[in-house]
Amino acid sequence: MLQVSASGYYEWKTRAPSARSIHHALLTDAIREVHTLSRGTYGFRRVHAELTLGRGLVVAHGTVELLMQRAGLKGVTGRPKWVRARPDVIAMDLVDRRFARSAPDQLWVTDIERTRRS
Repeated sequence: MLQVSASGYYEWKTRAPSARSIHHALLTDAIREVHTLSRGTYGFRRVHAELTLGRGLVVAHGTVELLMQRAGLKGVTGRPKWVRARPDVIAMDLVDRRFARSAPDQLWVTDIERTRRS
């Protein structure tokens, strides 16, 4: 059916793994480690930078992309979303920007720190 000789099949079946497959297996382990340490946020570009600049491995970025795809690893895309304050949450200016008072304890003001909503 596949037009392969029996001797060729058995030779292939008992053959030791190639140097490339061993190299790819080791790289895949290193890629998984970098991806896990980044809490799954790094894509192939950052993983490649960490491998080459941080760990001194010589690897092409296309190889990192291919191995990440084969391993099912993806980075997180996009930026965090910032939610604008709703009009009913925004504080009203009850002082009309007049902060000067003639005696103590007539006006108390404070700063409100902006926080990010998830």
